[in-house]
Parts: sequence; C-alpha cells; structure tokens
Amino acid sequence: MKVSQRQKKIVEALLRAPGDLSAGELAKAADVSARTVHRELADVESLLADVGVGLQKKAGAGIRLDADPGRLEALERILRHAESDELSATDRRTLLLCALLEADEPVKLFALAHELQVTTPTVTSDLDEVERWAARDGLTLVRRRGYGVQLEGDEAGKRSAIRRLAWETLDDSDLFGRPETDGRPLHPVTAKLLESIGKPHFFRLERALWANEAAGAKELSETAYTRKLVRLSVALARFGAGHRIGASGGAAPPPDAAAALAGALGRELGLDLPPEEIAYVAGVLTEDETDDDGVGVAGADPRLLETTSALIAAVERRMHASLAGDRQLREGLLQHLEPAIARLREGGSIRNPLLQQIKKDYETLFLSVKEAAKETLRQREPGLTVPDEEIGFLAMHFGAALERAKQLPDAVRALLVCTSGIGSSKMLAVRLAKEFPQLNVVGNVSWYEAAHSPKDRYDLIVSTVDLPLPPEQYIKLSPLLNEEETDRLRRFLRGAAERKRAQGAAPTGAGPPAGASVPNEDALERLRALKQYADGAVRLLDSFVVGRLATFGRGIRELLLEACGRTASADVAKAVTDRLLERERQGSVLIPDTDLALFHTRSDAIEAPTLALFRLDEKIETGADRPVSRFLLMLAPKRLPKRELELLSEISAMLLQEDFIDALQTDDEACIKQYLSYQLEAYIKNNIEWSE
Repeated sequence: MKVSQRQKKIVEALLRAPGDLSAGELAKAADVSARTVHRELADVESLLADVGVGLQKKAGAGIRLDADPGRLEALERILRHAESDELSATDRRTLLLCALLEADEPVKLFALAHELQVTTPTVTSDLDEVERWAARDGLTLVRRRGYGVQLEGDEAGKRSAIRRLAWETLDDSDLFGRPETDGRPLHPVTAKLLESIGKPHFFRLERALWANEAAGAKELSETAYTRKLVRLSVALARFGAGHRIGASGGAAPPPDAAAALAGALGRELGLDLPPEEIAYVAGVLTEDETDDDGVGVAGADPRLLETTSALIAAVERRMHASLAGDRQLREGLLQHLEPAIARLREGGSIRNPLLQQIKKDYETLFLSVKEAAKETLRQREPGLTVPDEEIGFLAMHFGAALERAKQLPDAVRALLVCTSGIGSSKMLAVRLAKEFPQLNVVGNVSWYEAAHSPKDRYDLIVSTVDLPLPPEQYIKLSPLLNEEETDRLRRFLRGAAERKRAQGAAPTGAGPPAGASVPNEDALERLRALKQYADGAVRLLDSFVVGRLATFGRGIRELLLEACGRTASADVAKAVTDRLLERERQGSVLIPDTDLALFHTRSDAIEAPTLALFRLDEKIETGADRPVSRFLLMLAPKRLPKRELELLSEISAMLLQEDFIDALQTDDEACIKQYLSYQLEAYIKNNIEWSE
C-alpha cells in the first residue's frame, strides 16, 4: 500500500479511537488543518476500500472505521509496512534542526521549504515546534521578515542539541551497524544525523580511547559508553566543521591526563585543538555519563515500576514460568520501557531487523508477550498502539530470562560482541550457555575492546558484527543462534581446539604447573567487589533512620526542607528540595496502591548517600491521586561509585515487593533494617556469583 504520512496518521488515529472522531480531532492527530482532513478523506476512503474497510461519516457524530475486528487488525499490519515517499512532520523538524544547527548565518524560509519540498506555511508551523524543542538546550530561534531564520546560542548548547536529537532518533544498529545493509539507501534523517554526529570518526575515536584506557571507559555500561562516544564525536566533528566552543572564564583547568587524552583524540582526527576545545573534550571524558539525577532504576518512576511488574506477571501467567525474581529481566525492562513508551506515544517509527526470525523461532513467546503488552501497556495508556517491532524487542528480554533459568555450568571462556542492544546480547549469551554448557561468557564488550583484549583473557570471540580480525580468531553469529549457526560454532570450536594442540598450547581450563604460585585473579576481583558492596551497604544501613514530621498545615515543600535539613545545612537542604520537587513535577512520586511516596535525587551538593523514612502525623496532598502519609527519602552524591549506586537502585526496585511495602508501613526501624540487610546480602551474593 502506498500512503502519504498524513493519510497514515488519519487512519492510525481512527484505529486507536474507541468511538467517533471529529474532523478537528483528526486534524490534531495528523498535525494538519481540518480543511486538509476533509480534502484527504476521499483518498483515505478509497485506500480503505481496497482492503475491505469502510469509512463511516455521520453529520454531528463524527468519523469512524466500519469493519470487523479481523479486518481492522489486518489493516493495522498493512499500515505498519506501508510505503511513503513523504517526510513525516517529525522527520521535517529533525532536518530543519540539523540545517539550522549547521548554518552560521540566517537561512531564508523559502530555501528551507524548497529543501524539504513543502510549502512555506508548513515550514513556519514546523518552526514553532523546533523553537520549543531547542529551548531545552538554551537556544533561541530568531525569525524576522527579510532576515530569515537562525538558531542563536552558545556552541555547547548546539552540541547538546545535536547529541540529544541523535539519541532520541537513532538506535544501536544505526550507530554501529554497516550502512545500507539491506541494499536500500539510508533514510534521509538517519543519514543526516549520522553525518552531524561524525559517525565516520567512530572507529578512530574508539581506537584512541582504548589505546589510552580512557577515563574508566571499561567500567562504563554499554549505554553510558555509547553516550560518551557520541558526545566526543559530536564535539570533534563540530570543531572540524569550523564551529568553535567559547572560552569558559574562571573554569578550573582539566586534569592533566584528561587534557592529554583530549589532545590525542584531536590529533587522531587530524585536528589541532586549542585550549578551550581541549578543556571541553576533557570535560566530556571525565563527566559522569548520565542524564538522570535519580538514584533508582530508570529514575524509579513508580508508574514505570508498576507497569514493569504487571508486564512480568502477565508473561509469567501465559508462559507458566517464574520470572519475578529475575533482577536482570526487571532492570533490562525498566531501562527499555521508558524510552520505548515515549517513542510509541509520539508515533515514531521502530525498526527491528530480527522481527521475522523472532516470530519464527519463538512464536509462543512472541504471542504471549504481545498479549501481555496489550493488557498492561494499554492499561497504562489506553490509546497506546504497540507494534510487532516493539513486541519483538520485549520478547528478547523475556527470552533471555527464560534461557537464564536453564543455564548449566560453563568452562570455556568467550568474549561477546553485540551491538543490537542489551536484551539481544544477554539472549545470545544464555543461548550459547544452553547449547554449549562448556562456554562461559566472560564479557560483553565493544568490538574495539574485543580486537585488542589480551589473548589470555579469553578462548574465543563470538560476535554479531564483522570484526577487523583474521577469520580464525572469531565467529560471527546472529543474536538468536539458529540451528545452522549452532553447527557452525561446533565446527569452529573443534577447529580452534586442533589449532591449539598443533601450537602446543595448554588445554583451556588447565591449572598452573605443580608448585607454581599463580594468583587467582577472578577470586581477587570477587573479593574487591565484595568489599565495595559491603562497605556501601553498611554505610547506607548505618545511616538509615525512621523519623516523624509534624505537618502543622505545612505543604510538601516545607516538609522536605525539614527532612533534608536533618542531614545537611540549610543551603544544601534548599537546593536538594528544589531538585526533589522538580522531579515530582516530571512524574508521580506515589508508589501504586499505597500512601507512600518516593523522593530521590543525586546532586553535587550531597556529600554521602542518605536513606530515610519519614512518617507524617497527618496525610497531605502532593498532587498525586491519593494523599501521602509517609515518604522514603533517597539522596546520593552526583558522583557515586558504581556498586553503591547499584545498591540504591536495588532498594528502589524493592518497592515492587509487597513485603517491603509492609515493612515500611510498620515504621519499625530495626525491622526495616533487617529486611534491607537480608535483601542486599542476597543481591550482593548474586552479583558476584558467591557460592556457599
């Protein structure tokens, strides 16, 4: 089916609607005028007739689709794969932003309209949205007759806008995959954004980063590492194109090591960076890579926690499996669902190159997840449509959890390189463990780290992408590991074993020679991890208190000020309270089905992690659905060791557990500490694979 973007939006709005829609409501959904809707309806009606769906129009009532549920589902599937040569409104605005961010002088409206092949009024309307979007990075859109259009603001704000635009639009396959892998040219928006973020520089930047063991890159999560790489690439690409950062007067000079590495990165790209650019790049290298100032999993949004818990329970019922205790599943879903729901809400397109294979190899799981998502996500947002592409990604998370339950002990060490996402990499790891019990995936790493890892760290490399290595050093597989690939991996393992024997290498897993004194590095690392976890847990639990606050008619701001003031100075308490209230305005703080609220943030003003429960002498309103009788306060410094942050994240995730809520309702400090101690001990043992 060939359909324009506005026609597609009109039909999608009618599919989502529980009843009739007016022309005005359709116009709002399609981002056009009501007059345009009336003009498009004749073509829409003709398109629908081709697939056996009628369009019912009643004066005074509205417009609706007329067909049985089966035909409507078929229409939804057809629409997802419909072709269009037009750019959507979102695509146009993205290209407008790119054009304005690149320009050093005003751009004429007619030039923008000509480039996008739309009318000048359409560009004018799009610029209204561009103006609101750019304001988040401190940029101002200037529009004057005879002058043109220009984005004004400092270079740091423009770089921030580019990386935010890329992060909201591109996925891992765009960032790390090969272009035009399916024989078709890249979408113009994807191509433009990859150019804007300096994608061609990625290989050389990674090479320089790993050669210098940059800024603890090996300790970063996959997402944090990708964010840092994109930020560095944007900065150097912008400088190379002539966009210079301004001097930051009075700023402290960067650490010598970071400054030296910043200069090395510039030289790798043939750039001679001035002092202000070196300071900027060094700041990117040393900055904590997080956009969230919360201390819990995925910001610990209580509604998101509730949705995640409901989704896991719904899949459990359909698959007859026990999944609620799988922390990796829960944390993976929390990280995935927040941006996914935002994408679905905005109607953005989703690509999943593994969808057909998932449907074929995991049909039962796919259908179960689809039903569960429809039940839980639409309950959260009734108008939300979840396409099969998104269901495929969710199914991979659940598939990984189901496979984890069947894991067997391993012996052979393997490095795993996968750029399709966290869910797919975990799924491949457990698929390998199931089919080859002797395999132990010792690391999920970037392609560059794999290519430069010491040979004694692993026995083989398994990758989902091509690597710059001789073919005998690694094997390329898909994340789903089909039967043919299983046989190929088995042959690869036999060949590798024969090569090792021919070279006289000691067999994998062999111990040291008799009498030799060789430290067990794995055990030493576990002991270090145990100490870091234990120190963090003890510090957190020793500081935990249960307090009481008298309301005296005060609002939540005054109560938070008093709570924060019990552990910090008045100035710090005010700054932290402001951040807590800002987070409250972004989303609900109320734990579902309780009168308990969670207030949490991270700030440079906070010196040490704080965990406290405060009971109010009477319930107060906070803007949530129900009044609050107590709140849990979680505070942490902006820079916090990774394992201490994990402990706070685990505590926030415990809010999914009824027994933890019951413990908090008692206000018994000793009882709550005992519960937290037991749960954190179990979490630490699980994370460092400690055996009794």
